[in-house]
Amino acid sequence: MAREPRPRRERAFLPGIADIRITADEATTRAVLAVLEASFHTTDPRPYDGGRTYLQLDAGNTAPDD
Repeated sequence: MAREPRPRRERAFLPGIADIRITADEATTRAVLAVLEASFHTTDPRPYDGGRTYLQLDAGNTAPDD
């Protein structure tokens, strides 16, 4: 019997901040992180089970000027 999914909270996003999930083997993850870190400010990658890595990337303020 399948369980009911948990209700999800609405996510809040900040202009210019991207939540990134990388699902890959360790070598590929390192290569992708090197490219991202060379061009953007990023948070420290957080590795999880199953080859997943999460981080945030700052692309600069993308909010429209008021």
